[in-house]
Amino acid sequence: MTSCTSLEQELRHQALDLGADFCGVADLSGAKELIRHLGGDMMAQYPLSLSVGVAMPFAIVDQLPRHQDRAVALAYSTHSYDILNNRLDQIASRLAGIVQSAGHRAFPVRASQTANEEKLQGLYSHKLAAHLAGLGWIGKSCLLITPQIGPRVRWASILTDAPLPSGQAIEQRCGDCMDCVNACPVEAFTGRNFRSDEPREARYDALKCHKYLQRHEHTPGLDVSVCGMCVYACPHGRDGVSG
Repeated sequence: MTSCTSLEQELRHQALDLGADFCGVADLSGAKELIRHLGGDMMAQYPLSLSVGVAMPFAIVDQLPRHQDRAVALAYSTHSYDILNNRLDQIASRLAGIVQSAGHRAFPVRASQTANEEKLQGLYSHKLAAHLAGLGWIGKSCLLITPQIGPRVRWASILTDAPLPSGQAIEQRCGDCMDCVNACPVEAFTGRNFRSDEPREARYDALKCHKYLQRHEHTPGLDVSVCGMCVYACPHGRDGVSG
């Protein structure tokens, strides 16, 4: 049977070969109750999570102040969501196959999933997993902020019982910065820093965000609605791109 170290090395190598820009392993033992709350026992039974991330196209993200322009909205929706989500799902599926072939269980979680339409929540938090894997911290925007390119990343996860070495969570580095909070056109963020013992609602009103997108879907000549101003505004992302 493949050793945990060689399996981890193979997974990282394959993830990068398949187009991932980030890869890390999270120990989920401290987040069991939250995971169970979102996805039930089906998700909470796994001790570890493998996170994979793909960078968004920076040139498109930089156009988001014009997100009500149809060309910008289409580009962002297509290339930062549809295409990247499909790529991430393909990567997660391939990595899950490697884990399974090594004799362990692997449950790939889709890059985009909404299980609770009322609360606008998914079955699993890719951002929390990536945070626990040491790939970044959760900012005031509730996005995963990487040290390299801020929140300009899409994520997918593979839940597993493979005995992989895990990373260490990064402490938040937002400090007093409120750029993402101030950039939100509907003031959906409260400006509070992430705390694992607080509900998402303490930091973020997802319904405000959802209603904003719904309203602009019906704008004549637009037919697609995006925002992403919190992604655009984060200085960790903008500095990472320019640096």
